[in-house]
Amino acid sequence: MPKKKIILSGMRPTGKLHLGHWAGALENWVALQNDGGYSNYHIIADYHALTTKLDTSHIYEYSINMLLDWLAAGVDPAHSPVFRQSQVKEHAELHLIFSMLITKSRLERNPTLKEQVRDLDLGPISYGYLGYPVLQAGDILLYKGEVVPVGEDQLPHIEITREIARDFNRQYGNVFPEPEGKLTQFSRLPGLDGRRMSKSLGNTIFLSDPAEEVTKKMKKAVTDPQKLRKGDPGRPDVCLVFTYHKKFNLSEEEEIRRGCESGQLGCVDCKLRAAERLNRFLNPLRERRRQYENAPEEVEKILKNGEAQAREVARKTMQDVHQAMKMG
Repeated sequence: MPKKKIILSGMRPTGKLHLGHWAGALENWVALQNDGGYSNYHIIADYHALTTKLDTSHIYEYSINMLLDWLAAGVDPAHSPVFRQSQVKEHAELHLIFSMLITKSRLERNPTLKEQVRDLDLGPISYGYLGYPVLQAGDILLYKGEVVPVGEDQLPHIEITREIARDFNRQYGNVFPEPEGKLTQFSRLPGLDGRRMSKSLGNTIFLSDPAEEVTKKMKKAVTDPQKLRKGDPGRPDVCLVFTYHKKFNLSEEEEIRRGCESGQLGCVDCKLRAAERLNRFLNPLRERRRQYENAPEEVEKILKNGEAQAREVARKTMQDVHQAMKMG
């Protein structure tokens, strides 16, 4: 039987998740978990959360809210251990070692960093924020991850991880694989205003939003600026709402396209049909989330079990690292 490929992927605990998280990562996680050819680990990256927000008063609450969305989306802890980064101390040690293998100028060329600084108006950035991809490399390689399901904006970070793995192996011996990023077709689902979907931009639909909230939000979504009223021919390929139809309403995609292009389908009706399909997709996720919300002790047990499994894998990896470096 072929050896299963190892997957490591995760998110910063910023609370409830939105459709962009589903399209950019969660959908891939669940598909690969159910594929049978992969061994998955999913990290709640609470150290990474410190790079943009030092206040930790709500970090456990945010972690649990995010975990609830993972479980609701179909992440199965029996096959995919879930754990908090801060509870596996080897992450910090490997990050320190890897930080010696990369230059400041290489990190400053990271296009994702430049985009986030622009979009989030971060001002002067911290040493930790600049080194975010180095800690991420430690996260992935601590579990000898070979496949990393990510959104498109994270691909530059995966390339940095590959560079660090090569440099370590060249210097000390062959310990780490060079992981590959894995994208979905909709690796970056736009927000309701057409920009990157982000809580900070206020343009999201959350996985846990009630049905009426989803419909309310979708009514405000931007459309083709040249289609001003029903009867005007539209351009589906430049319309944000049609992007949502392509993702969540595939069976009616061509009908929606023809109606838009001919002018027979107005934007209001198009948005309502998109909202209806979104709610149909979200209903089972909302139900599973409610079940876990009503069982907090089970959720805590899932987290503790995942952390115990992660610590055991991390311990073995660091034994390999120490042996290769002739340290420790």
